[in-house]
Amino acid sequence: DILLANLEDGVPADQKEAARAGLVEIAQSPTFATDFGATQFWTRVNSLDSPWGLDDLTAAVLEAGEALDVIMIPKVEGPEDIHYVDRLLAQLEAKAGLKKPLLIHAILETARGMANVEEICAASPRMQGLSLGPADLAANRRMKTTRVGGGHPGYLVRTDPPMVTRDDGTAETDINADRTTYQQDLWHYTIARMVDACVMNGILPFYGPFGDIKDTVACEDQFRNAYLLGCVGAWSLHPVQIDVAKKVFSPAPADVAHAQRVIEAMGDGTGALMLDGKMEDDASVKQCHVVVELAKALSASDPDLAASYGF
Repeated sequence: DILLANLEDGVPADQKEAARAGLVEIAQSPTFATDFGATQFWTRVNSLDSPWGLDDLTAAVLEAGEALDVIMIPKVEGPEDIHYVDRLLAQLEAKAGLKKPLLIHAILETARGMANVEEICAASPRMQGLSLGPADLAANRRMKTTRVGGGHPGYLVRTDPPMVTRDDGTAETDINADRTTYQQDLWHYTIARMVDACVMNGILPFYGPFGDIKDTVACEDQFRNAYLLGCVGAWSLHPVQIDVAKKVFSPAPADVAHAQRVIEAMGDGTGALMLDGKMEDDASVKQCHVVVELAKALSASDPDLAASYGF
């Protein structure tokens, strides 16, 4: 969906200028439009407090701006960061003679950024969306996990201990008995708040990276959690995660078929009815429209998906 030129933390310090030159080279390539078609071209610049951030933004606009769609700003702390980037982009766009404004995508990687997430989303009409940066955010929050996204086996709840009867007939709890545990989601609150802030301001929420490349099962679980909470996509760190993301962020054919049945049965969308033993009303039909509209949008560029939905 997106070709991203990453200039930030994935690039060693002594290769920052080479990475920036690579961004410009791709943007100015005469075959760029034909090779990538409708695929959007983004860049992830270095943070605003780094030695490279200003030069990244300047080169992105003046040398790559005609090809670029979105600039990702990492470690956004508050609306003032977006205000700065917005004004700088306006100046550089005027200097470059660009005819379309570049959009801004912020990455949430600090506790202060999360505390200001609503203000960040509303800071500029250029805002395209937000992504969760779980590793940097975990470090900034002093969370005790070394994983890049995903859950942690130590973050759990445990069932209550069973009661046992002693020899004298009294009962007590046996805390050493086998008790079922359930791993919890470290990122539930963060993603839910991020989604609300994005929806409130008409921009798009994305889940960030999942670092355990081999564990595609857990990756799918984390991506699905984000999808169900309202995220529109996720980052892929490795080719094996692309199919996982495409699967998870596309509604299941059974869900689309059910949603279509509800919409058809509800008619004008008012009132309430029973369908397959379940109550459906105006709220549930709105949920169904979300699923069907997403399926139709995805089907427009994926014939196989369209066939699976019966479109």
